[in-house]
Amino acid sequence: MSKLFMFEKPLGMRDTFPNLYEVKDRTKKRLETTLKGWGYRYIETPTLEYSETVGEASAILDQQLFKLLDQQGHTLVLRPDMTAPIARVAASKLLKEDSPLRIAYSANVFRAQQREGGRPAEFEQVGIECIGDQSVSADAEVIALMVSALKETGLENFKLSIGHIGFVQDLFRQIVGTDERANVLRRFLYEKNYVGFRQHVKELSLSSIDKQRLEQFLSLRGNEETLEKSFSLLEGESGQQALTELQELWSMLKDYEVDEYVKFDLTLVSHMSYYTGILFEVYAENVGTAIGNGGRYNKLLEKFGKDTGATGFALRLDFLLEALDVDLSGTEQQCVLFSDDNRKEAFLVAKKLREDGIEVVLQNLKGVKNVDEFSRQFSDVHYMLGTNQGGERE
Repeated sequence: MSKLFMFEKPLGMRDTFPNLYEVKDRTKKRLETTLKGWGYRYIETPTLEYSETVGEASAILDQQLFKLLDQQGHTLVLRPDMTAPIARVAASKLLKEDSPLRIAYSANVFRAQQREGGRPAEFEQVGIECIGDQSVSADAEVIALMVSALKETGLENFKLSIGHIGFVQDLFRQIVGTDERANVLRRFLYEKNYVGFRQHVKELSLSSIDKQRLEQFLSLRGNEETLEKSFSLLEGESGQQALTELQELWSMLKDYEVDEYVKFDLTLVSHMSYYTGILFEVYAENVGTAIGNGGRYNKLLEKFGKDTGATGFALRLDFLLEALDVDLSGTEQQCVLFSDDNRKEAFLVAKKLREDGIEVVLQNLKGVKNVDEFSRQFSDVHYMLGTNQGGERE
């Protein structure tokens, strides 16, 4: 074994220590209870997928894919997201009668990093996919479920930003004329480089009215009044369907009574190229980036031979735990510390505690060098040492 790599991990990989694992497990169980309560059933897909199917269908950049060859020479990828694998399964096995399908998942995904910079190359996502329903009602359900799930984890201060990729595309095409030019503007939005956006607009050969429209576009953030302002930027009917869908969505979210957690951001775009309609991101205190995102992707299943609508969301579990700001130092475990002459009694005490639902560590005194230091890691210690060890008995 090379000493250089003895304690190192591949770039972007992380170890999860026991206390963090316990917190993650509790959080996932709360999420699972909520998702199942809304009728979503869990699924597992392989860690490895074919590059020419899931790899190409995924919206993750090619340079971020982990690739390897199998024994037959086929190129495989470690799954970079869960949406594409679930689309594969749904199209091939589950969508037999084209009735709406509700799927949930909890899985690790893999995205290669050229340089670490604190960014993980492997992280866990918990999410859902609602497949086969093209109505705005499905979008509203997914957003309301995300709010409900986050609240069940104990998160209080968070906000969903909602946009519509169709509105952005139609508005930009109206003004700059081509998808290529529109994509340049979208790149500035994705990077949230609004200074660069404004500077680029100044350099475009556009009328002063069109430049003003793009400047006003950047301010389209807020409540339902934002949607009314958005209509005034459009010429003709192009883009109006997207805004009408957002109005319908807002009405449903008020009925779900989750509108206090929602705001509109019509400048919202995503690096996920398969989004076709309503999309959203969720932000929370203590975290400088979105802890989850989602949206409608009606074209993705076409790559697997199915023409149907779909929407869903994914939560980054590591970012969610950061937002929850949980205490990782404590433990609820108890310990029964015993000597050989009190072994049987110690075993019975530990058994009774476990029957009461308490986590118990049994530890022979022979295996402990510093009793005080060892005992500090437990919430309670039961000493079964006998008089010849100088301890007290319980």
